[in-house]
Amino acid sequence: MIRNAVIADVPAINALITGYAEHGLMLFRSLADLYEKIRQFVVYEQDGEVLGCCALEIVWRDLAEVKSLAVRDDARGRGIGRVLVEAAETEGRRLGLDRLFALTREEQFFYRLGYQIVPKEILPHKVWSDCVKCPRLKNCDEIAVCKALTGTGQQQIDEAVARASDPRRGPDQPVRYDVAHG
Repeated sequence: MIRNAVIADVPAINALITGYAEHGLMLFRSLADLYEKIRQFVVYEQDGEVLGCCALEIVWRDLAEVKSLAVRDDARGRGIGRVLVEAAETEGRRLGLDRLFALTREEQFFYRLGYQIVPKEILPHKVWSDCVKCPRLKNCDEIAVCKALTGTGQQQIDEAVARASDPRRGPDQPVRYDVAHG
């Protein structure tokens, strides 16, 4: 069953995230951070046990990040990750968001869910606030993926990707992310 997380779920969410973080697959999140952001999380519960979690963090008026997706090792391969991401997408649509993105090493998982690989440079700088805590900051191997929830969202993704691949843009020139228009 997918449901919104509650305070009592924080220890289980912390254990899931810590398990992945200890293997370098995810950033650690403190208990204080999890309690503070519990409203961002959904959990997959079965027989009273939390088997997976996922957060949806709003970045801007039309954009949110799917993050902290974790499934207990003994429950992997059962579609739990998929339904957690789909729950985040449903919430994104309910909120009126145009696009979702994730930074991942499992790009094929997201590709199967309709996300497209995009240059990291098209993401707003606010996204990188978590990256400064990452030990892989200088050698990041995560892939950026985006999914449009609306036609406007797809247009925004397409335009940002086109700007990022514009040959007139110098190698040190950042991609301008127009916050007002996506």
